[in-house]
Parts: sequence; C-alpha cells; structure tokens
Amino acid sequence: MLILYSDDHSHHALGAAGNREVLTPNLDRLAAGGLRFSQAHVMGGHQGAVCVPSRAMLLTGRYVNRLPGDGSTIPADFRSLPEVLRDKGFTTYHTGKWHSDKASHHRMFSAGGDVFFGGMHFPRDGGQEHPTVYAFDPAGQWPETLRRRADTFSSTLYADNAIRFLSGPEARTRPFLCYVAFTSPHDPRTPPARWAARYDPARVTLPGNFLPEHPFDNGDLRVRDEQLLPRPLHPDTVRKDIAAYYAMVSEMDEQVGRILDALRDNGLADSTLVVFAGDNGLATGRHGLLGKQNLYEHSIRVPLIMAGPGITAGTRHDGFIYLSDIAPTLLDILGMPRPESFEALSHAAVLRHPEARLRDRIYNVYGNWSRSLKTADGLKLILYNVDGQRHEQLFDLAADPLETRNLAYDPAFAARKARLFDLLKAEMRDTHDDLDLDAPDWGRTRAGRRGRGS
Repeated sequence: MLILYSDDHSHHALGAAGNREVLTPNLDRLAAGGLRFSQAHVMGGHQGAVCVPSRAMLLTGRYVNRLPGDGSTIPADFRSLPEVLRDKGFTTYHTGKWHSDKASHHRMFSAGGDVFFGGMHFPRDGGQEHPTVYAFDPAGQWPETLRRRADTFSSTLYADNAIRFLSGPEARTRPFLCYVAFTSPHDPRTPPARWAARYDPARVTLPGNFLPEHPFDNGDLRVRDEQLLPRPLHPDTVRKDIAAYYAMVSEMDEQVGRILDALRDNGLADSTLVVFAGDNGLATGRHGLLGKQNLYEHSIRVPLIMAGPGITAGTRHDGFIYLSDIAPTLLDILGMPRPESFEALSHAAVLRHPEARLRDRIYNVYGNWSRSLKTADGLKLILYNVDGQRHEQLFDLAADPLETRNLAYDPAFAARKARLFDLLKAEMRDTHDDLDLDAPDWGRTRAGRRGRGS
C-alpha cells in the first residue's frame, strides 16, 4: 500500500477534476487508472493548523472531536492503520511531514527516510528549497545528530526517499505500507523556476467567488494564513498567488509521477494499492480568504484517488467520504478487522460499486465558533457565533457551487434550513461534538485559541 498525501491541496486544483489551468498529468494518470472521489472532505479542526487533525484522522480512523489536542498527540490506545499492518508483518515506511508527537510515530513506522517534524518549511529553516529534516531513527529518540538541512527541494527529497525504498529488497519481499507526506503546495510557495515559468499570473483565471474581503468576521480573519497578502485583496496579487500555488501543485505532481514509475519499474504496480489525497483545501482569494480556516467548499474538500488491484479504471464516486474513512477502508480491503478505536466508515464497497452512497450528509467544524452540514441534495448550512455575533449561510450547491448566494434569510427556504439545523445537531451528537446549538452563547469566545495556520 502506498499513501501519497499533499499539503493544502484543494479539490479544484486537479486536472482530472476539470481544472484546465493546473498541470497534473501524473495525478490525472492515476485517476484514469482508478477511482476518483469527487466529494472527499476533511472533517475540520479546532485551530488554524487543520493539517494536524487531518493527518491524525487519516491514520487512526478517528473523528476530529475526540483527538487530544486536535491530533497533536495520538494516544497509544488509538490504534492506527500502520500499527495494525506492522503487527501483521508489514514494513511500515514513512518519509515527509509529521505533525503529531514523536512517540506515536515510533509506534507506527518500522522504517523511513527523511522526516520533517512540524507544520511548514519556514524560510528561516531553509524553506521548501532546503528543508530541515531528520534521518529516520529506528530507536525513536531523534537526536540532533540526525538533523540536517537538505540540499534538495522538499518534494524531490521525499520522492527520492520513497523511490529508494520501493527499489530495495524489503519492498519486493515483504508487504508494505509506504506513506509519503509532501509539504507542497503549502506555503512558502517558492516553486522551482521551471515550474514557476509555466504559469503566467496574467493568464490565471480569477475565481468566480473572489472577494476583496470576507463580508463578516468568520472567527479567524487574523490567523497566519490570512496575513500572507495585504488587505483588501487585489485581483493581481491573488492571480500571482494562484499561479505560484499551481506551480507548487505541478512540481509535486511531477514527483508523484516518479514514484508511480518506480512502482512499475520494480514490478510492484500490479500488487500495490495507491491512495492519493490532500489533507485540506485552501481559499486562495475565494470569499475574500486565503487559508483553510473556514467551512467553504474550497477549504473542506480535497482530492482523493484510489487505484490498484480490484479497482475499476476510470471510475468516479460522487458520494460523501471523509479522510478518516480511508483507514477502515484499507483494512477492509485486506480482510483485516478494524480496531475498536476506529470511528469512521469503510468505503470498500464503493470500490466495487462506485454508484453506492454510504453517507447522506457531511458535517464540518472549524474552531469553537462555526459548524456546517451538507446533504446529498446539495443544500449546505453554515452557522457562526463569533463573540456573540451570529451569522447564518445557506447555499444550494447544485445551483450555486461557488457559494455566492446566501439563502439563509429567504422565507422560501425556512423549512429546509430548519431541517438542516436539526440534522446538524444529530450529526454533532454522532461525532461527539459537545456544543449546544440551542444555547444562545454556543460560540465560545475566541480567547486562547491557537491562531496558527501552518
């Protein structure tokens, strides 16, 4: 099993999803050879670094509301996909980003390449061009002697590690899980020059839901991600940012292609299940926002592709799925029982029957002050209570996929809004969300929140 995970990669930044401006030939090749999930979601997070819970949910099959510290620490009694496979004799290999505690990493992985502990490659630490990483430590101690500043661009570095593993004797003689966690296209968006040259900002399409500023305080307008460009946002600076974003996606796609080629060249392609996913989306100017700290589609939806044995090539699943559903799905494919700590839902049946629908609604959380629910008919409700200021948004995604027309205060939609409100409360109970939406002060104060964005 090979899991490729991108960083801040929104669902729309993919050629196979219909984007004609971003170049992703290798991911498009993977989608053409497998199953693409068009409605994959991160459940959300309670602080700005949404990638922390996202990565923990991916590996543990847990929902966000019962992850200590949003997944910054993964307790030993939360059994993970790598641990289950390791106990079954798999080599479990990791290279790239790790945003949880080192003890859980040691439990999960028996082998690895260069590992980055943190949220993003800050320029002071070498940036994407010279990432500061640790060589894998089988003892789990991670002494400073293993720490170095690499001389290779981050995506290339992690791909080199994966290719070295896939080309070695262990990958050919034992079952394996290879987890490659890229740090692209997360900022700093400093793509290699040849990729930057492929995207002229003047030719980049401004999003149809671009706004200079968000129309109200959504609870986290001052988080780090939202300070990357001056306000109000200007169309030219947003086009430039999107051009750099696309270039980062493309340089990462190129490394995905190298890894897929290594599978083929080493005779592993026909016996390896490949999963590609993004950890969360990104606004890049949509709705007057830049980051992922919100509940709009551009930030909660991610690319997800599965390809390999038993998966029909060129298929698409339009039903709802969470990133946390991936771990139980993979264990189900292998015929292995899921740990009791898993909470999510296996979608193995979808791999055989892409038309199946296993979830009829999607719940999302950001911070203590916003919640949303989306149903299969395309209606989506977002509720905010920010320091006592309440806002409601209701979108008909079938008619308004860019979420530009708020129907929350339209009397014609009052009954449907009330139904979504009740469904949201039910979903919150099912996912262990303890906020009481019937209480006037359900949106807790923002004081003390972690306003990071990495």
